[in-house]
Amino acid sequence: MKLKKQVTVCGGAIFCVAVFSLYLMLDRVQHDPARRQSAGNFPRSQISVLQNRIEQLEQLLEENHQIISHIKDSVLELTDTGAISPSGHLPFRSANGSWVLPFDGRPTFLSVKPLDCQFALGRRSQTDLQMLDVYSLLSFDNVDGGVWKQGFEITYEPNEWDDEPLQVFVVPHSHNDPGWVKTFDKYYNDQTQHILNNMVVKLAEDPRRKFIWSEISYFSKWWESADAQKQEDMRKLILNGQLEIVTGGWVMTDEANAHYFAMIDQLIEGHQWLERNLGVIPQSGWAVDPFGHSATMPYLLRRANLSSMLIQRVHYSIKKHFAATRSLEFMWRQAWDIESSTDMFCHMMPFYSYDVPHTCGPDPKICCQYDFKRLPGSRVNCPWKVPPRAITDANVAERAGVLLDQYRKKSKLFRSKVLLIPLGDDFRYDKALEWDQQYSNYQKLFDYMNSHPEMHVKAQFASLSDYFNAVYKAKGVAPGTRPPDYPVLSGDFFAYADREDHYWRAEILYSLAVAYARRAGIDGRYPVSDYSLLTDARRNVGLFQHHDAITGTAKEAVVIDYGNRLLRSLIGLKRVIINAAHFLILKNKDIYRFYQTDPFLETDDRRATQDSLPQRTLIELESSPRYLVLFNPVEQERLCVVTVLVNSARVRVLTEDGQTLPVQLSAQWMSGVEMNGEVFQASFMARLPALGLAIFHLYDSADSPMTLRSDTLLRVPGHGQSIRGLDPLPVRSQTIDAQPFYIQSQSLTLGFSGTTGLLESIRRKDDPQEVRVQIQFFTYGTRPSKDKSGAYLFLPDGNAKPYSQREAPIVRVVEGPLFSEVVAHYQHFQQTVRIHNVPGVDGLSLDITIMVDIRDQTNKELAMRLVTDIQSGDAFYTDLNGFQIQPRRYFQKLPIQANFYPMPTTAYIQDSLYRLTLHTAQALGVSSLASGQLEVILDRRLMQDDNRGLGQGLKDNKRTANRFRLLLERRSNSAKHHGSYTKVTNMLNKFIAGILGDGQEEPTDTRPVSFPSLLSHLTSTILNHEVMALPVLPRKHGVPPMRTFAPLAGTLPCDFHLLNLRSIQSQQDANSPSAYTALLLHRLGLDCGLEALNPGFNCTTTQGQLSISGLFRGLDLHLLQPMSLSLMHSQPPLSNDSSINLEPMEISTYKLKLC
Repeated sequence: MKLKKQVTVCGGAIFCVAVFSLYLMLDRVQHDPARRQSAGNFPRSQISVLQNRIEQLEQLLEENHQIISHIKDSVLELTDTGAISPSGHLPFRSANGSWVLPFDGRPTFLSVKPLDCQFALGRRSQTDLQMLDVYSLLSFDNVDGGVWKQGFEITYEPNEWDDEPLQVFVVPHSHNDPGWVKTFDKYYNDQTQHILNNMVVKLAEDPRRKFIWSEISYFSKWWESADAQKQEDMRKLILNGQLEIVTGGWVMTDEANAHYFAMIDQLIEGHQWLERNLGVIPQSGWAVDPFGHSATMPYLLRRANLSSMLIQRVHYSIKKHFAATRSLEFMWRQAWDIESSTDMFCHMMPFYSYDVPHTCGPDPKICCQYDFKRLPGSRVNCPWKVPPRAITDANVAERAGVLLDQYRKKSKLFRSKVLLIPLGDDFRYDKALEWDQQYSNYQKLFDYMNSHPEMHVKAQFASLSDYFNAVYKAKGVAPGTRPPDYPVLSGDFFAYADREDHYWRAEILYSLAVAYARRAGIDGRYPVSDYSLLTDARRNVGLFQHHDAITGTAKEAVVIDYGNRLLRSLIGLKRVIINAAHFLILKNKDIYRFYQTDPFLETDDRRATQDSLPQRTLIELESSPRYLVLFNPVEQERLCVVTVLVNSARVRVLTEDGQTLPVQLSAQWMSGVEMNGEVFQASFMARLPALGLAIFHLYDSADSPMTLRSDTLLRVPGHGQSIRGLDPLPVRSQTIDAQPFYIQSQSLTLGFSGTTGLLESIRRKDDPQEVRVQIQFFTYGTRPSKDKSGAYLFLPDGNAKPYSQREAPIVRVVEGPLFSEVVAHYQHFQQTVRIHNVPGVDGLSLDITIMVDIRDQTNKELAMRLVTDIQSGDAFYTDLNGFQIQPRRYFQKLPIQANFYPMPTTAYIQDSLYRLTLHTAQALGVSSLASGQLEVILDRRLMQDDNRGLGQGLKDNKRTANRFRLLLERRSNSAKHHGSYTKVTNMLNKFIAGILGDGQEEPTDTRPVSFPSLLSHLTSTILNHEVMALPVLPRKHGVPPMRTFAPLAGTLPCDFHLLNLRSIQSQQDANSPSAYTALLLHRLGLDCGLEALNPGFNCTTTQGQLSISGLFRGLDLHLLQPMSLSLMHSQPPLSNDSSINLEPMEISTYKLKLC
């Protein structure tokens, strides 16, 4: 009776709120002057004004509807779903068999302002070149172009330069891979140090000589070993413009697989080093070797205040098309940019490679003759059998004329009479002889050309920025602005890439700990020297973003070297986190003492070697409490299931304030059928503060009524396998049959095949429709011909074949109050599909882990395919670097391999009813080869080299874990609501359509831009930023009092991502932090067209407004200064109480002083 009264009161409240809100809305529309003023921005025609008023009313109705819906949902959760269990404490099974948890007493809400949804629906700036359209246009045939095999014949008239001579800028360079066939250190010792040593000497010999350098990882290593005189000589070369630092990142980052956090971090590391040691500010970007080019990179460079960039590795058909239309130079604009604030001037190199034979002009046979390192007697020769000739007075006229012919032909592909000629290759100029050969012979050619006016050419050595500035000057525009008649492009330049990425969040916790230590006046006792560990980790993670590291295209010994560097950094970062967490959770900071040999905490996992999977830490329980600290590395409060390993089945878990939590006790399995009798999994639901640390108590207690055992069923082939459980965890078994079976939570019901144990369907709790979502596995072979798949190339022998094995798999079905899962054991992989029975983000998607081991295979590639009834056609969507979404299309005219694209974090398919998103924790290759499908390459084992320079196959496979989250969302307009809100909005939409004559929205799949939903963003965040468990080590004299650390004073808008809180290096001591911190914020772009579900925490948006001064609890803000992305350019400081404003998709950097 009491419950009915509560429901009646809540229902009455909902009705009153609805009526009153509607009244206020109508009143605001009629009387709000601001709204009348905003309406004045529309055309004065009555139809437009009426449409505007109706749209405003519709937005207000939407906002009101969301609020009421969430009030209703809260009431339903308190009643119908049994969020309060009959006992008030214990989980219980509902009538339909699903587990119901005690309500945690923390009602939450979701409120996204309608205006924050308009960005995804708004008009986009028109571009001349949209890459998806270009792909549709091209036939991708490979017609023999003559001397330019992948191009066409180029002709010109001799008098074309009579009025405006051709300006030729020859840019010497040396591409130094920080690891490829040799390790980073081996390359440095054998070649790179000699290149830089020779540079200091040889450039100084003639002020006309120029050079460019990109990789700061190598440059910094040389600088540290150079004497003061060499350092000073290098500074002079930079100051007088003979040496230009291009891009200035720690490496030339991969653009396919790298996450944008890591791309930014390595750029900051390089730029901060340059600023501290040389005072150099890069102006131009240089990317000649990454495998494809992402639209994220021009955005990052633009926000770092670079004005121009160069790219090279683009599909030859695209290069040919751009060359034919003289579009090789363009303004690269982000697809979501409404105006032109993201425009970056970009030069695309037209020919096959960045080496000398493919840069002077279209004929590599001739260009090779001007690579003077290949003079007779050298170890390097020309494949076209015509060697270079040293330039003499006798042959200079003929040699200059032949070279000029190539220059003129190349210039015909561009819109200005300014020409760029790169002069270099991998690890060039490591011998003093080559410096003399190249510079002396070219200078003779330049002197001859420049002294003969009838040739109408001016040739010189140049830096990259010399070239770009000459283009801008010739076109009469400022650097970085669009020259007249130059095209604007949006999209990217990708085909296929694979391999994985990882990154960490220790930086934020360290920066907070240092700030709080300074405020407490005990920073002298805090190990600020941990900063050197952060620096080491930044640089090693940065090194791994190199395009031959993260891609897996390095020699096996080099891969091991990368792995050892990353392992060393991981160990160092764990120490940083442990030290920071120790300080931050102490109730009394005055008792804090740091002893390196006596750590306060340990981490929840350990790695024995760089290529081993992490082993979980066992928490040994006693009757006295063991303390567990949980770190939430994301900027929003988090409600999630946490699992730890314990040595007792009598585990009891308490919160900091003594509340006993429900625990699901599960077995630790050593194989498909064998349990570990001494180790148990204890899972409990935890609510964790944003960017904070929470404390839990674990006991071995005979009185643990809230600890509930998982129910385990083994489905086994019918040939008498021995199955037995271990006390207190019994196991049931049955023979596999064809009957499908199900697991469910409060949000999802999953169907599985009875024979394969693999996923068959998903049904959401609020959707009567069961959606077919099948997981299948396939294998690709490689071609029988000479050209086979290898480290670089994917050359399959046709369509994939279904994976098969002789015996049926062992399938384990585990059900419990906090999670349920199905584990299918196959010969080459083990797949776990788990759902969490908790409210919010953690419970709304499928947690999928696939352990892959194909070490016994030969020339096989294992793929996972999702097969659904979603009518996606040939459209699918992949992310670029975790930063933005790029629409894709499957093209039948292209081979299978050309339809695969990099997927660093996300891919999805959709139709008018549903969107299915696959979130990944590792970068992989993805495609959609048929409507309703997504396919991911999980691992590759290839026995041969593919003739791309590596000299080995892919045979260093390990047993690896692939982590995913699978999210099924329903479109808002597909829901069959019958309430007054829907009737009103439908009526408004029909009314507008009747007036305008067209009520059809642009189909989603035809838009050049797409965005994840808010739920999708949050799902990717929890997948890639897992909760870190930090057990407190037992201490002889007891554990000092601790308390939860919650650094945020309020709730960050949930469309904001706190990308980093990075301590800035001290100018006096490179191993210590300064008093300043860099805050990097990213405002996410949202697709609000999918049903909004409660995320489990209070989630609001603020139209991009955020107050920094009140962001961090207990810290005062003494400086708030907008900066460029990499901190090299500053704007005037803002007042400390200012609110900042971010537009959707923008990343902004601020320098803070917190104390």
